[in-house]
Amino acid sequence: MSTDYTVTETLDVKGLNCPMPVVKAKQATDDLDTGEVLEIVATDSGSMSDIDGWAGGTDGVELLEQEERNEDGETLYVHFVRKTQ
Repeated sequence: MSTDYTVTETLDVKGLNCPMPVVKAKQATDDLDTGEVLEIVATDSGSMSDIDGWAGGTDGVELLEQEERNEDGETLYVHFVRKTQ
């Protein structure tokens, strides 16, 4: 994992399915200042493509990285998004 950025805020959307991780991510990034980074923690595997598609099609948002983690036997899908404008 690259660490050339600092997470400003973490959004927990565990247990939510499409489209709610994207909806919550959009709401959370609206509250960020330019350059700040949002970490989104989801349990929905579909969030990998959903967040990628949302960030790729949205001005002012950059997807920095996505990763899959296993914590306490639960698979987590973690996304790092920067507000660019």
